[in-house]
Amino acid sequence: MLVTQHPVLRRFWYPVMPMADLTNGPRSFTLLGEPLVLWLMVDGNPAALRDRCCHRSAKLSMGIVQNGCVRCPYHGWAYDKSGACANVPQLDSGAAIPKTYRVEAFQCAERYGYAWVCLAENPLLPLPEIPEANVPENRLIPQFYEPWQCSGLRLMENSFDNAHFSIVHAASFGVTEQPQPAKSEIIPLELGLKVHATVPVVNPPAQQQILNIPDSLTVREVESTWYVPFSRTLKITYPNGLMHLIFTAATPVGDRTSQIVQFCLRNDSEADASAESIIAFDRQVVNEDKVVLESTDYDTPVDLSCEQHMPSDQPGIIMRRQLAALIKAHEQVQQNGQVLSGV
Repeated sequence: MLVTQHPVLRRFWYPVMPMADLTNGPRSFTLLGEPLVLWLMVDGNPAALRDRCCHRSAKLSMGIVQNGCVRCPYHGWAYDKSGACANVPQLDSGAAIPKTYRVEAFQCAERYGYAWVCLAENPLLPLPEIPEANVPENRLIPQFYEPWQCSGLRLMENSFDNAHFSIVHAASFGVTEQPQPAKSEIIPLELGLKVHATVPVVNPPAQQQILNIPDSLTVREVESTWYVPFSRTLKITYPNGLMHLIFTAATPVGDRTSQIVQFCLRNDSEADASAESIIAFDRQVVNEDKVVLESTDYDTPVDLSCEQHMPSDQPGIIMRRQLAALIKAHEQVQQNGQVLSGV
């Protein structure tokens, strides 16, 4: 499944950039092959347009923000969040700006400290709701924002795969003596998936301090949620009541690159465990996954006959079936020339 070949993927929200990265002016980002410019408006909300001036195609992301609009670096044409040209310095004072002076605008919103973009007017799902993010006592820790050369679907499957822990994560939390995966309760949703599992894990000394659990072994009560197509939450609850929820998105830049966005939510404090130490341990785990995932084929098949499977692959199989059905239904609607409203 090459992401740029399936227009239905444009109908979802993706986190594309930390809000903090927009404080010093416009920034560029490529989403599903679409070059974007993002910036902060006067009210502090983000906006997104195609990164091309309609005059002579200069990159708007090379310009500046002026009066809440993004200004082209070439001739100074300025555009508002709707993509309409709000100022042309070369026109006589009071002259009307032609309505054709505009660039394509995209839906853009802030959530969890990131600017999210949907390339279509009618998203199939709303922005993900993470109830734990609304609890004032919980802290949000930004972790990773980096490109990976792997498929978003591969990363999502990996996130729900209990069978790789003892192999890939043998140096961090995997129990090498227990290669058989923990059993899971799988709950398919109309668009998405939930999985519950109790997972025994190694608790190395560094993690013992972060978790405030002095034992060399512990267990995780896990609730994982897949948000179609390439986002998930992994909510881990430990025996002492500590909650460590990880949100990960593989935002599709193009057919070979995913921008990895990850943050975590915790119900403890900096005094209990420093953000630096939490990020360091999760960095080890993430790097263990990255090495393997970047070795896989980016063109992840949704046709189940193309790769072999084992019983613990069931979450990934459900993902592939849902995406295959979504793509097929969308293509049928396109072929029939109907409005894409209920795919």
